[in-house]
Amino acid sequence: MAGDQTKFVFIFGGVMSGIGKGVTVASIGRILKNLGIRATAVKIDPYLNVDAGTMNPIEHGEVFVTEDGMECDQDIGNYERFLDENILKDNYMTSGLVYLTVIQKERNLEFGGKCVETVPHIPEEVIRRLNVAAHKTKAEVVIVEVGGTVGEYQNLVYLEAARMLKLQKPENILFVLVSYLPVPSSLGEMKTKPTQYAVRTLNTAGIQPDIIIARASSPIDAIRKKKISIFCSVKPEDVISAPDVSNIYEIPVNFEKDKISLRLIEKLGIKPKSKNGRAWQKLIENIKKSAKPVKIGIVGKYFASGSYTLKDSYISVIEAVKHAAWSLGRKPEIVWLNAEDYEKDSKSLKELESYHGVIVPGGFGTRGTEGKIKAIEYLRNHNIPFLGLCYGLQMAVIDYARNVCKLKGAHSTEIDPAAPHPVISTIPDQAVNISKKDMGGTMRLGSYACELKNGTFARKLYNTKVVLERHRHRYEVNNDYVSALEKNGLVVSGTNPKTNLVEIIELPKHKFFLATQFHPEFKSRPLSPHPLFKGFIEKAIQ
Repeated sequence: MAGDQTKFVFIFGGVMSGIGKGVTVASIGRILKNLGIRATAVKIDPYLNVDAGTMNPIEHGEVFVTEDGMECDQDIGNYERFLDENILKDNYMTSGLVYLTVIQKERNLEFGGKCVETVPHIPEEVIRRLNVAAHKTKAEVVIVEVGGTVGEYQNLVYLEAARMLKLQKPENILFVLVSYLPVPSSLGEMKTKPTQYAVRTLNTAGIQPDIIIARASSPIDAIRKKKISIFCSVKPEDVISAPDVSNIYEIPVNFEKDKISLRLIEKLGIKPKSKNGRAWQKLIENIKKSAKPVKIGIVGKYFASGSYTLKDSYISVIEAVKHAAWSLGRKPEIVWLNAEDYEKDSKSLKELESYHGVIVPGGFGTRGTEGKIKAIEYLRNHNIPFLGLCYGLQMAVIDYARNVCKLKGAHSTEIDPAAPHPVISTIPDQAVNISKKDMGGTMRLGSYACELKNGTFARKLYNTKVVLERHRHRYEVNNDYVSALEKNGLVVSGTNPKTNLVEIIELPKHKFFLATQFHPEFKSRPLSPHPLFKGFIEKAIQ
């Protein structure tokens, strides 16, 4: 259990979702870390999915994978990037996981014959998990993001857990509401009424916010702060302005304009151990100075929803590109390229020449496959820097097998189970999972070792012999075809030392042609860009 002095900061969302609770949590964590306070972050997702692995990335956003193999919400990625440390599986829970645990305990007779009920047993399990996260991370402050918005039926048990914890440790609990203040174009005035209703909804659950983060398109003025103060029972200085920013890494700096750190340490009763925000401030300065563009295309399929482009499907890839570009003094310009367009019209492949570099990221299923393969072939033949990630590596191997090794019909058994040359296939344990339809949480997940071959570009970029990288995939390069691929010039520059599975491929005579079976984007941080992305951007700039 966590120590009696552990502080918990609960972050709730009001009015609507997608307004920045996750980056608020991450920013508060960064601010506390700059003060020398050990902080960690926990995400509660109100879904009955046991983890995020079975959720559609178009609807829910990217599935982020932790070092210890938990498939979780993309907000965990933001926590890692801001805090500059790994967030592990104990810091993530869904309604499905919580309810499953309680039901398993009931089946195991752990409740001693009690009538097991939603309240109090579900909130108690939530509190237990929060205490475990606090204990394992040795955090002084645990920042808890409750997914969704107040007033939703799915969230009631989490509001109850927060209320119960406040009852147990009133001096150690802080409640923060992130609420949006719209400015209707027909009125031209910032409206506080939705925030007032959000606070009243919280009040009905027995919760009064201590701090309100006022999200809006522009900074909130003194009049609006006073109005929120009067109607929402908070002091004006506890209303923190959170206007739109050009990049999310400015948010901690913006919060400090309203002295949020002083409000936090006063209300939590903690003392700063140091003040070290210089590295973050230098990052922001460097971002603003990076003016010369580097144009990167991303060939994918998880970004179309009606008339809207949903960038969240590849958020870690986007951020990794930004980290690398900024570290090299360049402004990243990312353009979305739909793989299906290349299937319909091969002439459209010529547009790839207008980019400094192109990434083919991860994915699943048949849609857009041939378009990705065609794009990779074009990039290979025209010496355009290419970085393949997970599925991108598999498509690169298929291209090479078909068009260089002349293995007609080469494919992945995921797409074509009867392919004459299954250059991408499953290993035996994955084949068993597929046959049993045991699909949830059974992929190769989390951190695995990759041994780098001497003299390769990958070894040069990493500057070490063995690295640990995160995986999320079920299909692998078929080792039966590795010798044929290598005989025709493809270099396997990284393998798993235990299984000899292919982890990295590259073409040494190409400007930059490198692909990974793992997801390096998950380990990129703004203060420490990933070496593979940095190497890719360096070649793209050239």
